[in-house]
Amino acid sequence: MNNTHIIADELNLPKPIVIKVLSLFAEGNTVPFVARYRKEITGGLDEVALRNIEERNTYLGELVERKETVIKTIIDQDKMSPELEKTINDCLSKTELEEIYLPYKPKRRTRATIAREKGLEPLAMKILEIDDGFDPVNSAIEGMDSFKNIESVEDALAGAGDIISEIISENSDYRNIVYTYMHDAGHYVSKVKKEYKEKNTKYNMYYDYHHTVNSISSHNMLGLRRAEDEGVITFTIEVPDEEILAKLKNSILGDKKNQSAEIVSEAIEDSYSRLMKTSIISRIRLENKDKADEEAIETFASNLNNLLLAPPGGGCPIVGIDPGFRTGCKIVALDNTGKLLDDAVIYPTEPRNDFKGSARILYDWFNRYKIELVAIGNGTGSRETGKFVHWALAQDEATEFKGKIKVVIVNESGASIYSASEVAAREFPDKDITVRGAVSIARRLQDPLAELVKIDPKSIGVGQYQHDVQQKKLKKKLDDVVEDCVNYVGVDVNTASKELLSYVAGISSSLAENIVSYRNQNGLFSSRDQFLKVKKLGPKAFEQCAGFMRIRNSANLLDNSAVHPESYYIVDMFAENLQEKPSKIIGCEELIDKLDPHLFVSAKAGLPTITDILEELKKPGRDPRKLFITAAFDESINEIEDLEPDMILEGSVTNVANFGAFVDIGVHQDGLVHISEISNKFVKDIKGHVSVGDIVKVKVLEVDVDRKRISLSMKHLSR
Repeated sequence: MNNTHIIADELNLPKPIVIKVLSLFAEGNTVPFVARYRKEITGGLDEVALRNIEERNTYLGELVERKETVIKTIIDQDKMSPELEKTINDCLSKTELEEIYLPYKPKRRTRATIAREKGLEPLAMKILEIDDGFDPVNSAIEGMDSFKNIESVEDALAGAGDIISEIISENSDYRNIVYTYMHDAGHYVSKVKKEYKEKNTKYNMYYDYHHTVNSISSHNMLGLRRAEDEGVITFTIEVPDEEILAKLKNSILGDKKNQSAEIVSEAIEDSYSRLMKTSIISRIRLENKDKADEEAIETFASNLNNLLLAPPGGGCPIVGIDPGFRTGCKIVALDNTGKLLDDAVIYPTEPRNDFKGSARILYDWFNRYKIELVAIGNGTGSRETGKFVHWALAQDEATEFKGKIKVVIVNESGASIYSASEVAAREFPDKDITVRGAVSIARRLQDPLAELVKIDPKSIGVGQYQHDVQQKKLKKKLDDVVEDCVNYVGVDVNTASKELLSYVAGISSSLAENIVSYRNQNGLFSSRDQFLKVKKLGPKAFEQCAGFMRIRNSANLLDNSAVHPESYYIVDMFAENLQEKPSKIIGCEELIDKLDPHLFVSAKAGLPTITDILEELKKPGRDPRKLFITAAFDESINEIEDLEPDMILEGSVTNVANFGAFVDIGVHQDGLVHISEISNKFVKDIKGHVSVGDIVKVKVLEVDVDRKRISLSMKHLSR
């Protein structure tokens, strides 16, 4: 069975579709391009399905390479058989392949190796036949002259037993028996170390913890491992040894009872306790860790997707405030494109409480820069700063601004990372990190996607044990999420940063730099055709990227749409059918609704493409993200000490884990809505019930001021 058959079967997809998708990838097409502009070929598969095909094909390719190595090694040992080769070729898992390869894998010197060197293998193989007519003792006596460095019959039988133990431990069928029993009947058991017995830590629940192996949740698995890594607990898998041994003996010995059976029985016990138990427990732990990693990575990816696609505050002038106390609040003014216009420091909080002087600076900026938004970072001093801004807007001097300026608390996770980065230094070489941080806060309200792509996703604060999972897999997944989000929204090529451009389909980091350089040297792009003038941006890169990069003021209105240049001729056909100019039908739903899409279907463009173009023409260049809304924090609640049970508050979901959702209710400490408190109905999987960025109503269940823990509920509350 080839890769195409396997992928089609596993993903429940038609084989012809899989063949076509893999062919598109082989031709250098990107996932976003194929998902958006090749729907006829793929049957309309989305980015998730396409990436699943891509990832499985890569895995199977690596598996084939490993099989070739394994087969060659076994052939070189002259131990290959048709049956073994078929077993290897039929294998679909790297783990399973390694289990098959185990008996043939070059290994260090073992007790069995030494016994073989002494000539005991023929004796061991005869004993392993468990023949009633065979006497192991007599056979050992008769073979003493042929054995090397064997001083007694007991030594010979012991050496033969070592060989039998190793043979049993390397047999994939027997190992599978042990694995299955351990997996189905084993329990994770953890114990706190002596030095932590009387201490409270975040790992208290793991001080004396028991859970079945086959149902442990990903967050508990990762929590156990982190607690162990930090030296707080030890944990292992407890398994039913006697049951496992009984099953092994029954499988190997059956009902035979003779001298050979006695020797083999002892070898089974030795094989299990010395060679199999620890290694298979390690395998199960690793598999559970891999599974937990996958779930944690998926959760992180889902959170990141929702955060990146958070509604933009709009392309309007904005003031960004990085709150502070003693050192003051750093403020910046940006124009509607995110360009820095001004920066200053005000002191409206403790210890100066300079409300009036700080307000005068704001009034001046509001008037001079036509400010419409104020973004306040949610760090230390955010509520105090927010109170000041609302106070300032309520004064008589601010009459002309009332009702025109919106104040928003912004999650500033990662802003400090950005402000100290090379990207920030390149953007603002003459500004200190405090100014850069305030700019990041303002820009992430203007356009979260454009700003957050400049920060390592792991620093954004929406993960679950993200530093404990496999970093290579995590990076690949998060890069895919960012790429999909960027191409889903599209980018304004005349304002996009190098970092944002580098996630556009077909655009590498070096090409993104070339685009910015061309823009700086030649002025703003006026048409998509100009992309081909960029150094090293050839026809293939143009094909992949052109539909995702927009030009707002192009003479051709289609350049500011998701219509790909390869399909511009179709719009001309629409216009000709309506006897109008193309510019007249773009954005005119009334005219577009008169068109029958079936009339324009051809070998080059099927119904999905025609339908997509018609929808795009109704609202060309539209932002697909949701409308911008913010949580309304209770102004009487500023600190965790202000909270009381049964309070009903509004908040914003900042992070989602498999065990629950974290909600910012405006007290500098997110509260946790445990998965059991998400809905009135049982929730098995939190995904689909709540997402990062959601505005929700919550009820306070419990407040632990000392440990800064807030328990919340969403039950019986409408969202």
